[in-house]
Amino acid sequence: MGLLQQRCTSHLLCALTHLEAAGALALMLYALLWEAGNLVDLPDKRIGFYNFCLWNETARDLQCLEYKYLQVMGTSLPGIALARVCVYTCLVFSIFYPIFVAHVKCTEEREGWKMILIILIIKTILLSGGLATFLFQTSQWIHPSDFTGGFLALLGTQALLLLQILTATMYLSWAKQHMCQSPFTEEVLPIEI
Repeated sequence: MGLLQQRCTSHLLCALTHLEAAGALALMLYALLWEAGNLVDLPDKRIGFYNFCLWNETARDLQCLEYKYLQVMGTSLPGIALARVCVYTCLVFSIFYPIFVAHVKCTEEREGWKMILIILIIKTILLSGGLATFLFQTSQWIHPSDFTGGFLALLGTQALLLLQILTATMYLSWAKQHMCQSPFTEEVLPIEI
């Protein structure tokens, strides 16, 4: 493979990583900030990381429940808090992740790409663990047809994180084959320094 083709492949994989990271960040910002962390936002119920509102037939209005009532209904507050921490920690990682990728790309260190892969795996575990914990705690009030844009955005984020893991793995595999073989060998450049 020629030097130009190697550089183009390297830049393509890095650009793909940046696009996937931007997409994941945009989806997380939409789900957790724009939608305020609400996974269900319907006229008769609003359930999210900070809201738990159900329809009150007597008042004919949406009534948001306080934490003490959630505990009485069988919802674990530490479980909800853990889910919230996991999902929002993933958002914080996603905010700073593109800066780290840009730094690694500038230095083109293979060890840096291994760290990117580790960060992506941690983000995937945090997001999936936080979502699973939250859904486990609230499953008796949420039906699959109730999910709205916030939940779908977090599922899209999960898909993009898995795609980023695949891209970083492809880059590491490509770099192992091509970066070790320097195009500047003694036969090409017989100049002694």
